Order: sequence, then C-alpha cells, then structure tokens
Amino acid sequence: MTTKYTEDHEWIRVEGDIATVGITHHAQDALGDVVFVDAGVVESVKAAADVYMPVSGEVTEINEALLGDPSLANSDPLAAGWFFKVKLSDPAQVDALLDETAYAAFSAG
Repeated sequence: MTTKYTEDHEWIRVEGDIATVGITHHAQDALGDVVFVDAGVVESVKAAADVYMPVSGEVTEINEALLGDPSLANSDPLAAGWFFKVKLSDPAQVDALLDETAYAAFSAG
C-alpha cells in the first residue's frame, strides 16, 4: 500500500490498481467544519472547495458513509473520511505525486 499527496491537499492510497482518494488534515483544518460532501465537492461553514482527481482512471466507488455524515472528513480524513475510489488507468502517475516527507515540507511552507 502506497500513500501519496497532491499540492491541492488530497491524499491517494494505492492498493493494486485501485486508489482511494480523500482530503488531508491540512485541507480539513483550512476548511473548518465540513457540512456537505459530494464526490468532487466539499463545503464547510467557511468555504467550498473542489476535490480534484489526482490521477486518471474510472471512479468505482463513492463513500456513501461520508455523504451521510460529512463530519467524517474532519474527524477521520485519512481513513473513514475518504471520498472516492478509482481504478487507475496509468499507475505510473502516482509516482509523480508527493511522498509524506515532501508533502509535509510543502504544507508547512
């Protein structure tokens, strides 16, 4: 299992040819209390933001639990608060994303 990050503050966890995508702690901190989630949009009491597709592929699953309880994006953004799963069409794209160390340096600066 590999976890990578984007400069748009999404995480992507790859297992085989399926990638799970969500927002990072940094993103949910910046948004504040999340009140609405759709597959590609997250709205909070402070702002609305798009969740970008960090790699190409076909969406295979949407987190129905998150749709019913948007607060999961705040309380557990790296696990239960995932947004969608994607069947990768080009797994090599994951290599271009940030690893944990690079993402921590990016989000701190």
